[in-house]
Amino acid sequence: MALTISSSFDAGNIRVIRQDGDSADLEIVTDHLSDFYQWFYFRVAGGAGRALTLRITNCAASAYPHGWPDYKAVMSLDREDWIRLSDTSYSGGVLTMKLTPPQDLVWIAYFAPYSMERHHDLVTQTTALPGVAYRSLGKSLDGQDIDCLTIGEGGINVWLYARQHPGESMAEWWMEGALEKLTDEDDPVTRVLRRDCTFHVVPNMNPDGSRRGHLRTNAAGVNLNREWHAPSAEKSPEVLSVRNAMDEVPPDFAMDVHGDEAIPANFLAGFEGIPSLSDGQLRLFNLFSETLEKVSPDFQRSQGYEIPPPGHANMSMSTTQLAERYGCVSMTLEMPFKDNFDLPDEVYGWSPQRSKHLAYACLDALHALLPDLKAAQAERARAKREKVSA
Repeated sequence: MALTISSSFDAGNIRVIRQDGDSADLEIVTDHLSDFYQWFYFRVAGGAGRALTLRITNCAASAYPHGWPDYKAVMSLDREDWIRLSDTSYSGGVLTMKLTPPQDLVWIAYFAPYSMERHHDLVTQTTALPGVAYRSLGKSLDGQDIDCLTIGEGGINVWLYARQHPGESMAEWWMEGALEKLTDEDDPVTRVLRRDCTFHVVPNMNPDGSRRGHLRTNAAGVNLNREWHAPSAEKSPEVLSVRNAMDEVPPDFAMDVHGDEAIPANFLAGFEGIPSLSDGQLRLFNLFSETLEKVSPDFQRSQGYEIPPPGHANMSMSTTQLAERYGCVSMTLEMPFKDNFDLPDEVYGWSPQRSKHLAYACLDALHALLPDLKAAQAERARAKREKVSA
């Protein structure tokens, strides 16, 4: 049987350049109308028992070339369990994967995919549970719904949103974990969170890029996380619809969930450089970070992005825009494509299950922060009343 490599399916991405027996040279396809690329997802048929060598040859010019050293691709026999390909190496701009498939059909990806079909299953199954409400916030450029699930009845508004960058599929695995915990009525933390908070959960902000197999952009080649200062119906309706909904129900706490190609750790990025930064906002952000580090051995605070100086935040990004616009505590959670090198797993690396467990820990940390969030909410309300009366 001839070796067949294909990616014409939900979230697929690869181009075959050359095949010679048990070897193939491949290229990752750029996002539509964009130069970004790094995400790949394809299937290999006809390789059972054969020693295959698959080379992705255009890695040097990818969006994050520093993400390739020490990286291991993932493979699945059933599209449920994804293990690391231990014989993955990077040299001279080429990612080489060597494997001997145990069966005739295997799937290979940059990270365990989260397809739009699985997304629809997640939304449908969660919406059917008690105390969960559904609404579509708007439509993407390809006409897909921006799904939002509302859970809880408390006065603290929590916004959780993910996959502005569609290739960062660990973000929606995190969302699956968050929704599992928020609908577990036997969990005492969940019961308190749902009593005191109202959660607005957008599991996938970029359905078009997800289905198209993009790394970082939507159907128009636009990076949604550079649109929050001025979203438009023409270029970024996904951001426009979510931000409009936030204007109606302003967040007290917001988390934007992502993945990072290069840094082998889980970390948070904040809003320290915004013009109106307050001591109260910064204290809440630091308290959440410290609490999460205590709760989860998979989280740390020593590695992360460079903190901008005062007044130099990039206000086109959601975390900074929300902190400035609403005076809330907001943050970006980053998870690795590689592994958490502080707590490595040779078989799975960073994985869907570990992403879900980190979601559980984030909600535990949020529970610990509730008294402080309530106090901050009351203080903002008081300051608003004083401003109006003045």
